[in-house]
Amino acid sequence: MTTSLSGRLSAELSNLRSSGLLIKPRVLDGANRARTRVDGREVVNLASNNYLGFADHPRLKEKAAAYLREWGVGAGAVRTIAGTLRIHEELEQQLAAFKHTGSALVLHSGFTTNQGVLGTLLKEGDLVISDALNHASIIDGLRLTKATKKVYKHADADDLERLLQENETDGLKLVVTDGVFSMDGDLAPLDKLIAVARKYGAVTYVDDAHGSGVMGKDGRGTVHHFGFENADDVIQVGTLSKAWGGVGGYAAGHADLRELLINRARPYLFSTAQPPAVVGGLVAAIEEVQRDPSLMRRLWDNTHYFKAELSRLGFDTMGSVTPITPVLFGEPEAAFEASRLLFEEGVFAVGLGFPTVPRGSARIRNIVTAEHTRADLDQALEAYDKVGRKLKIVG
Repeated sequence: MTTSLSGRLSAELSNLRSSGLLIKPRVLDGANRARTRVDGREVVNLASNNYLGFADHPRLKEKAAAYLREWGVGAGAVRTIAGTLRIHEELEQQLAAFKHTGSALVLHSGFTTNQGVLGTLLKEGDLVISDALNHASIIDGLRLTKATKKVYKHADADDLERLLQENETDGLKLVVTDGVFSMDGDLAPLDKLIAVARKYGAVTYVDDAHGSGVMGKDGRGTVHHFGFENADDVIQVGTLSKAWGGVGGYAAGHADLRELLINRARPYLFSTAQPPAVVGGLVAAIEEVQRDPSLMRRLWDNTHYFKAELSRLGFDTMGSVTPITPVLFGEPEAAFEASRLLFEEGVFAVGLGFPTVPRGSARIRNIVTAEHTRADLDQALEAYDKVGRKLKIVG
């Protein structure tokens, strides 16, 4: 008997409910800021990726409004037909200069950027070696290619070298890693990984979604943090959401990379260009992070304070060294209950379990921002202490 649509939907939703994995997103009643209203309650927001407070920043809103008035609501076409406005190319030139790369191209999201760039670069006969904890968008992007795929142990340069030794090819060799890993908050050891890649003639591909705007001078990213800017054998991709407050993705690297992507990257070829207001906000974001060094300083001051205080209270932050600060609860039921109790205390922090993170490592992922005040963080820490004691996570 043929499965009906109604039957399929009902069965899939039932499976999600019974496994405790059915997602019901909370609804924000205001702008995504360090303090906001969620489901009618005022909360300290530790759930967003708004690292620099740009999502509701007055300078970004002013520039977005100006671009909206001058250039309209939408671009009106895909970039390769009639959708490339001068402001798109100006943003890409600005981004390449900021990243210290030969070229840059803006795409529609970080997810589609990985699909587009990996799909363009990799062919049958090529070799790609990917970190075991890389983002889902990298995994999905690689599934679309015919390259030989291998996975090295997380952040393990020795295992990467083993795989490069064991898998010779005359094709392109690509080593793929996140810059900052989104669930654990640790850094890829790019100094070691790039050295190994170069030893075997491989190109290094860094998804810096959580490092761009956070790591390196003026937020230039993890590649800059490790001193590899101006390197033609390193490709940087990432989002223009998160720290940048808008939406979109970018690919930056070799001077010829942009031109090839314009001609071959399917998400670029078949999607309408970014709206002018989004472009204006992104232009302002890159200007602002260089104009106001206090943004990065506050981000990292808040990060160090929050981590230290969580550790003092007895929580396991899993060795994170970035503003992404996981708190380990182990089992998903404990993480989800802690999230619920924190919300009752006025703190919005989301629990994560399998399959988002490995079994036995369910956690709450907290992200502090430059916009949080010390009072915000102290309120969150007081709530964590109360909830942790109630659940017997800390003594």
